[in-house]
Amino acid sequence: MWFGGDASRIPFTMFSENHWIVISIFLFVLVAMYLLRNKLSTRDNRRFEIGLALSLLFFEIAFQLWIIITGKWDVSFALPLDLSSISVMLVIILLLTSRHSVFEVVFLVGIAGALQAVFTPVLSFDFPHFRFFHFFYSHILVIWVVFYYRWYKGFNITLVSIVKAIVFLNVLFPFIYALNVIVDGNYWFLMRKPTGGSLLDFLGPHPWYIIGMEITAILFFFVLWLVFADKGKSMKHE
Repeated sequence: MWFGGDASRIPFTMFSENHWIVISIFLFVLVAMYLLRNKLSTRDNRRFEIGLALSLLFFEIAFQLWIIITGKWDVSFALPLDLSSISVMLVIILLLTSRHSVFEVVFLVGIAGALQAVFTPVLSFDFPHFRFFHFFYSHILVIWVVFYYRWYKGFNITLVSIVKAIVFLNVLFPFIYALNVIVDGNYWFLMRKPTGGSLLDFLGPHPWYIIGMEITAILFFFVLWLVFADKGKSMKHE
């Protein structure tokens, strides 16, 4: 039940009791982080940051091993090249280096993808399966970490950050699309929508929803900038 490959034994149901518990924990911690943002010191937190980075790396390696052991690994979907995995890798780099340029991209790209994953997860296994913990831990920690850097370490985003995030996505886009064609994959959901329902259902049929995804991403980036950026503060230097 914990590590098996048969999802039919404990199938995940969106907005079930377990899903709502996860959403509640996610929101509770996020609100607590905001309320305590001026009361907690971030000095001497390198061990904490490195520990979070290592925990994310551990879960990603464990996930790859689990796919291999259960005989499900396939190049068409198992490479860590979906936006969620890329965001996790960027968060690991951010935690280890505290580079502001990494923060700019992952704050915008990571939140956009992780929020969709938390509220409309493409997931087969329910609690207490390993995949359930891996999926929600990785996505939720992306959001918690970027807000930790925003609220506790004073990292900021600007309009230039939006340009960097858009360029980042569009530079990767042709390579991901070409990979999908070569391996018959669906990385970034560029070839077809996920089954089971998602926010992409509101963006029209293939391939038009790809344009809708880009427009939606840009609009969402601007919303994040409007809500969370300190407009009177210059960017933190590397």
